[in-house]
Amino acid sequence: MEQFASGWKRSYYGKGDVIVYRLNRDGKTPSAQNPVFGASVLMLLYGDAFWPTYTTGDNTGLIATDSMKNFIQRETLNFTGYDLEGLCRFLGEKFLHTYPQVEGMQVSAQEIPYARLMGGASFAPAGPDRATTRLELQRGEIVEAVSGLRGFRLLRLGGSAFFGFVRDQYTTLPDLKDRPLHMWLDLEWRCTDPESMFDGGQMVARVRHLVYDVFESFESGSIQQLIHLIGTRLLNDNPAVAEVHLEANNRTWDTIAERGSELGVYTDARPPYGCLGLRLTR
Repeated sequence: MEQFASGWKRSYYGKGDVIVYRLNRDGKTPSAQNPVFGASVLMLLYGDAFWPTYTTGDNTGLIATDSMKNFIQRETLNFTGYDLEGLCRFLGEKFLHTYPQVEGMQVSAQEIPYARLMGGASFAPAGPDRATTRLELQRGEIVEAVSGLRGFRLLRLGGSAFFGFVRDQYTTLPDLKDRPLHMWLDLEWRCTDPESMFDGGQMVARVRHLVYDVFESFESGSIQQLIHLIGTRLLNDNPAVAEVHLEANNRTWDTIAERGSELGVYTDARPPYGCLGLRLTR
């Protein structure tokens, strides 16, 4: 179920999983950018003009979702930036200008990352973490702008502990003073002024680096403590950010056999996993 920052909608419709790859093949891509720009886009529309389609089957004024797909894919050729926030704003504002019957819309996108292989013209899929963004636009107004990074898969060989928790008849987990930690992480943030979100992807790059740096350097007593530090560092290092939401999954591998603390063999964790969420605001 989709949610809109502007409130509940009696109806909405659109097109999802619209895949676009824009390839800059002229060798003139700025050094800090990637000539392979890939995204999966979701576009949702709302407005009274579309209500008759639900009540009477009258499609007058309805923009076919296939036309929306064509709009997204063709207009990506005219987008000159390299960031998801800019792409969603470009598509949304042009769509609203093209179709006056649309009262408002939500445009969201997820990065499809590719990394250069050897410095030449060859690339391979990257990740697994992917940038995301979500914009809601009405005429002359950005109602919501949210950016994020989803899909981190982080492994630390040591320096993670979990002990001192409640022990009773349901407890089987031992105290762990130095465990290998395998953690999944998603996070998203919003700024006090939505305009500060449109910085060409600089904040996304900073947050990605911050997550790696904290995970690498911080010896934690719990995953909760770890994500709290990531969240507080994000707020402290980025004054424009008003709020950050983090959700981590404890996917620590099951132990098959260990030889002291020097060597171990592990397998993927069983399906039940710990889910830990945190929302911080200024």
